[in-house]
Amino acid sequence: MNFLNLQVTQAEFLSGLISVSQTVAQIVLVMTVAWLVSAVLSRAITRISKRTRTSKRSADEVKRIETSFRLIRFVSRLVVWALAVTISLSILGISVAPILTTAGVSGIAVGFAAQSLIKDYFSGLVLLLEGQLRIGDIVDIGGVAGQVEEMTLRYVRLRQLNGDVVYVPNGAITNLTNKTTDYSMAVIDVGVAYRENLQEALNVMESVARELASETTWSTRILAEPEVFGVETLGDSSVILRLRLKVLPGEQWSIRREYLHRIKQRFDELGIEIPYPHLTLYAGQDKDGKAPAFRIEAPAGAQ
Repeated sequence: MNFLNLQVTQAEFLSGLISVSQTVAQIVLVMTVAWLVSAVLSRAITRISKRTRTSKRSADEVKRIETSFRLIRFVSRLVVWALAVTISLSILGISVAPILTTAGVSGIAVGFAAQSLIKDYFSGLVLLLEGQLRIGDIVDIGGVAGQVEEMTLRYVRLRQLNGDVVYVPNGAITNLTNKTTDYSMAVIDVGVAYRENLQEALNVMESVARELASETTWSTRILAEPEVFGVETLGDSSVILRLRLKVLPGEQWSIRREYLHRIKQRFDELGIEIPYPHLTLYAGQDKDGKAPAFRIEAPAGAQ
């Protein structure tokens, strides 16, 4: 009797072992297929992205395509692995419906506790779909300026000029300035002394701008003729003259630096003064309305 019970127990053990082995093998197979499908989709999306970018001439379109395909790659991987997990649970005999029901009820509670996180993902989706941001853009988000290095549904990663990295949650983006969309403007203000001939100074500014735009190095970056606005401000020590150049996205800073370097040299050659702040000391008046002269005494021992 004991021998028969032992045989039954061994048979049940072997049967259970075979069943577990089959289940594990099926799950491993599902995960392997999911990994292969994810890899194939990722490569296919990358190739399509490269071909699409090659066919586009505009840098703005290239950035937009690159950002969109990053989102497509992320979503495709998420869907593949979600299906793999669902199939694996079914193989284990775990019904997905109760889990989804429980997740739905729990999701409501978690949603109230994680409103900011949900807001980040929703805002990130809107940003990506509308194309407000692209990889490589230079932006100002709520006073934080930098170049966009990475965009996810959760955050935007910015690299600042000094090398600092700033992570901005998408839900916190309420005021966004993109400095490199379609084209940029190099706005240049130059101060001259009040005694100078303003029209002469404006003519020189326009001449320097046209010379800059005609050179091979800069001509491809400047998109239109210079705009001379004229007198912008009557400052404390100088008259501010303004000029503007329409340039390629992101080139406004380099062109502005080059222009300021050239206009300083040209003004120096022509004797046009770029003034610095002057300070006039006033000693006041006595009761007779006369302004006394300043009394300057040499230090003791000075010759």
